[in-house]
Amino acid sequence: MVQAISTSSCCNILFSKSHRSTSPHSLHRFNHYSPSFAHRISTGVQRKAVELPLPETVTQQVQNKEQRKTQFALENLTSWLLKQELAGNIDAELTVVLSSISLACKQIASLLQRSSIINLTGGQGTINVQGEDQKKLDVISNELFCNCLRSSGRTGIIASEEENVPVAVEETYSGNYIVVFDPIDGSANIDTALTTGSIFGIYGPDEQCLIDLDDTSTLDQAREKCIINVCQPGRNLLVAGYCLYSSSVVFTISLGKGVFAFTLDPTYGEFVLTHENIKIPESGKIYSFNEGNYDLWDDKLKNYLDHLRQPGSNGKPYSGRYIGCLVGEIHRMLLRGGIYGNPKNKNSKNGNLRLLYECAPMSFLIEQAGGTAIDGVQRILDIVPEQVHQRTPIFIGSPDEVQKLQKYLA
Repeated sequence: MVQAISTSSCCNILFSKSHRSTSPHSLHRFNHYSPSFAHRISTGVQRKAVELPLPETVTQQVQNKEQRKTQFALENLTSWLLKQELAGNIDAELTVVLSSISLACKQIASLLQRSSIINLTGGQGTINVQGEDQKKLDVISNELFCNCLRSSGRTGIIASEEENVPVAVEETYSGNYIVVFDPIDGSANIDTALTTGSIFGIYGPDEQCLIDLDDTSTLDQAREKCIINVCQPGRNLLVAGYCLYSSSVVFTISLGKGVFAFTLDPTYGEFVLTHENIKIPESGKIYSFNEGNYDLWDDKLKNYLDHLRQPGSNGKPYSGRYIGCLVGEIHRMLLRGGIYGNPKNKNSKNGNLRLLYECAPMSFLIEQAGGTAIDGVQRILDIVPEQVHQRTPIFIGSPDEVQKLQKYLA
């Protein structure tokens, strides 16, 4: 039997326990290690080697090796969704729906990057239900979203900015979720290669809105049922999110338990977790309003903006930033704080943004991150839509900044 002895010089000495190999001469050679060393050998008592601390250089090497491992321990959107499913935060059907949405976002991102090359800039020559000129990518992106959601087999109703009425999906195998979305937010930025995005929200399944092909009712009657079921307040949302198309492609999502952001890694086409459990700053020094409409706003709001332009205690006023894309505004706000406003004015009594598929999903995200979203009077998520394309004013952002605004509007 061979035993190792640890010494202060970090050398391992191997020797046999056999009494036949032990001689006074050999014992004398080991006596300088320990006074009782020879006695332990001569008595044949088995002793365990003493484990001494590793030298600092060895410890540092181990730590560096662990750090190198963590650099490649990336978590993608698919694995994250599966973990949420195992934790009981979502079911398998909703996982499939979210995966289909992420696929649509990847396809749209690819088209946007090549839009000038493949002649996808400019207008389509059509007008949507909002009375707005449609861009080519408005139409294509809407089709991509619809096709991905239909092919998932888990979507019952689709409501889009580009559709006149909600669409009932016949190909549903299970799930029957209601998905509302704006396929391209800020499409006016496409031709100049500026920030755009996609917004989506998901409500619980409602089987009453599925079309029965054997039923004698007309498609219009079925769609009327869809409209009734789609028009739910934002507080009923199960999931909300957006995809930002800019210098990076960022997929941000909330399942009702915090906000998480995933950045698309173009090397292998996966969304990778980069921002975990985002918390919006309590306050911020950035405001985002389209001040071209300043003279159309009421005096209370003008007084608030005039206050923001005045130097503060640090001698500096708030910084004005306006992207012209709600997704870009919200993304910056989640990370930097501040306030965004799209108020009503003399020409737009109800505001400009749509409640169901723009304001409600974004308000859900902001509240999950600790922020606030109001229409100037009440919480956005408490408003019950009366129409699919209903508009609303919105003020959204850091809680301290929205609270300051409310004092001016009171």
